[in-house]
Amino acid sequence: MIFLKIYIHMDGLLKFNEIRPQTFLSTSAFRLISPNFRFPHLFSRPLYKPSLLLHSLSHFRVYKTMNSLPFIFLLLLSLNFAGASVSPPSSTALCKSTLYPKLCRSILSSIRFSPSDPYGYGKFSVKQCIKQAIKMSTVIGDYLDRGRDSRLNRREAGALSDCRELSDLNVEFLRSIESVLEAAEGVDEELVERVESTLSAIVTNGQTCVDGLVESRSSLGKALSAPLLSAGELYSVSLGLVSNAMSRRWKKRREKGGGNGGVPGGGRSREALNTLIKGLHKMEPCNNHSTKCSGRKRLLTDLGSSGILINNTVVVSSTGADNFTSIGDAIAFAPNNSMPQDGYFVIYVREGYYEEYVVVPKFKTNIMLIGDGINRTIITGNHNVVDGWTTYNSSTFNKNEDLKATISVRKRYVYDLRRYDAVCGDGFVAIDVTFRNTAGPEKHQAVALRNSADLSTFYRCSFEGYQDTLYVHSLRQFYRECDIYGTVDFIFGNAAAVFQQCNLYARKPLPNQKNAFTAQGRTDPNQNTGISIHNCTIKAAPDWVMDSNTTTTNYLGRPWKQYSRTVYMQSYIGDLISPVGWLEWNGTVGLETLYYGEYENYGPGANTSLRVNWPGFSLMNLTQAMNFTVYNFTMGDTWLPYTDIPFSGGLLIK
Repeated sequence: MIFLKIYIHMDGLLKFNEIRPQTFLSTSAFRLISPNFRFPHLFSRPLYKPSLLLHSLSHFRVYKTMNSLPFIFLLLLSLNFAGASVSPPSSTALCKSTLYPKLCRSILSSIRFSPSDPYGYGKFSVKQCIKQAIKMSTVIGDYLDRGRDSRLNRREAGALSDCRELSDLNVEFLRSIESVLEAAEGVDEELVERVESTLSAIVTNGQTCVDGLVESRSSLGKALSAPLLSAGELYSVSLGLVSNAMSRRWKKRREKGGGNGGVPGGGRSREALNTLIKGLHKMEPCNNHSTKCSGRKRLLTDLGSSGILINNTVVVSSTGADNFTSIGDAIAFAPNNSMPQDGYFVIYVREGYYEEYVVVPKFKTNIMLIGDGINRTIITGNHNVVDGWTTYNSSTFNKNEDLKATISVRKRYVYDLRRYDAVCGDGFVAIDVTFRNTAGPEKHQAVALRNSADLSTFYRCSFEGYQDTLYVHSLRQFYRECDIYGTVDFIFGNAAAVFQQCNLYARKPLPNQKNAFTAQGRTDPNQNTGISIHNCTIKAAPDWVMDSNTTTTNYLGRPWKQYSRTVYMQSYIGDLISPVGWLEWNGTVGLETLYYGEYENYGPGANTSLRVNWPGFSLMNLTQAMNFTVYNFTMGDTWLPYTDIPFSGGLLIK
């Protein structure tokens, strides 16, 4: 039996104290009391479950408190219970939160027994998405099989391969979401954010497949357009339903102000990280001597014991004097599916040029890659769209050339069918490394790094290219004290990405090209994605001397997709930026639905008096700007402290 004291707290919320805290307390008896109903010893959130049947209170023995308020409340409560009746939510009302309400109503109408709360509809939609994603993978696989004897060119085969990878990834993502939703009693705010981020990534993956097929200019795009469109719309509906249901049920608004937003870790001294890096730099080559090489694990574990948990350490050098000569081999050696509590697998890459296409698969989690510094440890490649690669697989930190699953086309090319994201393993960290694509501006889209890893962090890194340099593809990402060089759309994608204290450098483009620092790709208003540039520097690259003869115009960004979202906050904006600030992508497309914001920027290019007057452009106030901080936009305060990398959780105090 569970004994409770019921009382009215001074804040007006009904609260319960459990006299026997070791006894599990079923919450089903109290679902209809209030959406703010709280059990302070058992839950840190309000309970939102009006759908569950109300159990009788006869099995509870209630103790009165020292005043009469509880007795009065219990009397009212009993009357409430006697007449309580909750009508099932209308599918029409629920579907208004989605981008495709007609499709949503059609899907929900097929439910045999209607759920009595929005959450049930969200779970049902995820199950439908799993079926659709599996079907999509099968269809694409069939096209790939037929491609063995067809006349597909490199770009067409690459686009199909990308679609297969993305579809398979969506199946995996959806199954993980289904598991989370089935165990909903254990969901907290962090898990809600993860589910929304994953659903946003699923929508992005579907759109990336479509973009690649369009880019390939193949008839495959027309053949696959119908199933791809159906899948994309279904993913969007599920995103809207689940996000709406979880926000109603658990999600709280996180509001913090001040320099670090009150976030622990925002002002860390970096002592543990600096100790680790210094220890790596002092290590002498082991020359494949087993005793020296094996002793590194103990050494680095000791170095990290003051703040960074380390599982193992290996060293890469181009001379062959250490554990590995290639970064790809070191990543392959890392354990699969490691958890944060297992510690980081540290890969120290000595100074040198590494001409390889590196891949961090999804199952290689919690890897920390540390180099000797910008322009000292350099990972380089030259894949680009002009030479037949898709934008998605053109990055230097991407493709493993040694994989054996291949397809021959026209007997001239061999294609890798097992393409993983450049960085896809959750919890990835890179420090003191340069990622460089040497294709040059005449090769157009040429990605230096593509990142699809959740909770990924880049610190003191450099990304060098021209068009499409850094592909922030999906999920939650953080960049601190990094240098990014490029011309057209050189930071692009649909992640929830925050850049802090970074240098964004515009390079000299091709004649008649216009530079855009960002091209954000949000396709759905329910996606929790966008690009947040906070306390950064925006200016011309040091090697581009702009004079009176310079005709290139430079812009803060342009809307790659209809719901594009980018903000610049408390950053220095140089005089290279056009007074209008922002550039259209295709006429008026997206100008009413995008969200572009500026807040407390400074410098000669920060004057907003001549900025665009688009409906979607905003000179943000404090409350709006706070939505795009590390604390609110990526919940970075919950995962960045593990890296010991500095960050500001909130806005700067001026």
